[in-house]
Amino acid sequence: MSVETRSAEKESETVRRILTESGDTWAIVGLSNNRARDAYKIAALLQRFGKRIVPVHPKAETVHGEQGYATLADIPFPVDVVDVFVNSGLAGAVADEAVAIGAEAVWFQLGVIDAAAYARTREAGLDMVMNRCPAIEIPKLS
Repeated sequence: MSVETRSAEKESETVRRILTESGDTWAIVGLSNNRARDAYKIAALLQRFGKRIVPVHPKAETVHGEQGYATLADIPFPVDVVDVFVNSGLAGAVADEAVAIGAEAVWFQLGVIDAAAYARTREAGLDMVMNRCPAIEIPKLS
């Protein structure tokens, strides 16, 4: 078995673990009431999949019936997964905040790539996936 095959299998195991075994509270960083944004659509999908979503956006808007917060640190309850919809240049700081609040996992959406943040997050003991989307991964679970 090649290194690439083993790496892909390990990543798939991590995706499955985050979606099925990590807790059900997902902070969605970059989520606002802009219905045209992918974060809005993915948050609705995660709710249908049984996840509690927590909008994280500077405007702290209520989205999909859930109270929003300006930062991860402002959330007054535990967060299991931090789903990141900000650009790659900002994603590393969000991953570091996820570690600081005690999240179980970090999920960088499609197009969000920061290899150094990935390494730091894994070294801190969190599960992490990068450049993936739950809308693509959830149907693969069946």
